[in-house]
Amino acid sequence: MTYKITTKEELETFVTSSWNTINQFIDQRMETLPTPIYSSVDIRESRTKFAPVDMNMYPAGFNNLCQLDLDAASRLFKKAIEAVSPAAKNIAIIPESHTKNLFYLDHLGYLKKSIEDSGFSVIFVSLDPLLFPEGDSCLNLISHSQFDIQFQRGQIHNGELSTTDATFDLAILNHDQSDPLDVPWSDIKTPVVPTPFIGWYRRQKSEHFRNYETVINEFAKQFEIDPNLLMARFSAIDNIDFSSKEGLDDVGKAVDLLKEQIDPEAKIFVKASQGTYGMGISVVSQGSEISEMNRKNRDKMNIGKNKIKFTSVVVQEGVESILKYDDMAAEVAIYLVSGKPAGGFVRANSQKDSKQNLNSRGMVFKKYCISEIRENNDSQSKEAVYSIIARLATMAGAIEIEDVFKEKGL
Repeated sequence: MTYKITTKEELETFVTSSWNTINQFIDQRMETLPTPIYSSVDIRESRTKFAPVDMNMYPAGFNNLCQLDLDAASRLFKKAIEAVSPAAKNIAIIPESHTKNLFYLDHLGYLKKSIEDSGFSVIFVSLDPLLFPEGDSCLNLISHSQFDIQFQRGQIHNGELSTTDATFDLAILNHDQSDPLDVPWSDIKTPVVPTPFIGWYRRQKSEHFRNYETVINEFAKQFEIDPNLLMARFSAIDNIDFSSKEGLDDVGKAVDLLKEQIDPEAKIFVKASQGTYGMGISVVSQGSEISEMNRKNRDKMNIGKNKIKFTSVVVQEGVESILKYDDMAAEVAIYLVSGKPAGGFVRANSQKDSKQNLNSRGMVFKKYCISEIRENNDSQSKEAVYSIIARLATMAGAIEIEDVFKEKGL
């Protein structure tokens, strides 16, 4: 097929000059999809392309957004919440149980403030009974930035989510379900968003990237863009056991096959399909590094957060990042509310180079204030391309949710 847009520079020019047309196209496609109330997308930019490398359905990291972006998120939250529950006043945030992670508690503090600033009452409601010994009804915590964070013990009564003192019109889930909460979600009448049925106990990155590829091919066909400008090549391998080495030869072959299709100097990312928090990732140059992997590295690829055993992987083209922050390799994360870009940050890592996994030990964060960029018209083409890619990746996530709903007859 012949494309009108075949280079990264042409893509940037097209996105900025056709901003409204592109967003109208995406809006129309997302109008009928169950778009998650929030999401975040990690994006790598190389010399020749942009590509999303991760999409989170229950994002942490609102503490890394600038105040202008938090204000933008607040306005978007108001519209998103009213669309789900027009008369909503009381909102529950259902958090992870990371009570010792002070930066996660910071994230919760900023997320709560952003939603409160849009006019709602917000309470943290935990459904993890292990956090409340001896029948306590609340747990008081202090975040890194000295937010007072109180988790109240939640309960399900007659299908409604409540605490001792409050009932709720809507619950926002901020628990990624890598270790599923023991909750009868199907029986709950209180709306819960994003759906708890798309947690990591079920979700697969391979499914997400297949959906993203479908989304990009449709988008590229509509606007005559070479789709390789917007995604990383990948394949998926199932039935793997890193502890016994079962299937590792198949992964090695997939690495070498993909290597033949890309820049010979590029790395290959082998990612656990259910991995999160940057866990379960190996960066290699050839298949033998996987098939001959030593026990220590196999152990790192075997078990993830909350003891999920990894049995499937995504073999993905490594997109070398050209971004730098204080001379450190960096990548962008874009945050969205109801599929609309609200803000972002730059993740940089002093211990990794531009070809490696930056979501790992040594990473630091710099606020990437989208609202300020828009106001100042500074590097707008980059911000615009990042935002469009994040919207398209979130559309792929919405298709994942739609598939779950169909599967469950919802």
